Amino acid sequence: MSYLVGSFLALAAFELARTSGLARTRAFYPAVLAVVASLYLFFAATIGSGQLVATELLLAVPFLLALILGYRLGLWWVVAGLAAHGLLDAVHGGVVSNPGVPTWWPAFCGAYDITAAIGLGVWLTMTRARDTGAGASV
Repeated sequence: MSYLVGSFLALAAFELARTSGLARTRAFYPAVLAVVASLYLFFAATIGSGQLVATELLLAVPFLLALILGYRLGLWWVVAGLAAHGLLDAVHGGVVSNPGVPTWWPAFCGAYDITAAIGLGVWLTMTRARDTGAGASV
């Protein structure tokens, strides 16, 4: 169920951003990645472990770099960051023992991340092809 809900919410958020105009700003999807990258930090903070927060922060750094690169250089960095975070969700429990993480979270977040990465990638490809009248080489 967590996979289904995560995927559905990613699609709903993507469509809301697209239809409301939020997706027109270059900062929107990097901001989504910022939130995604910070939630394991939040879970670590809820149990009050500074060491765990530091560990989760180290794991978040590549995603923070991806959102900066995505904002400055192109949203494909955000696509890569979201997809990579989805993969991290699949192995997070084996990498870090964070008792603040709800048991359903990795499946939910992984599905959200992968669905958001696919949605953004398809949108970028379609937008580029439409804008250039060419194939999908972005």
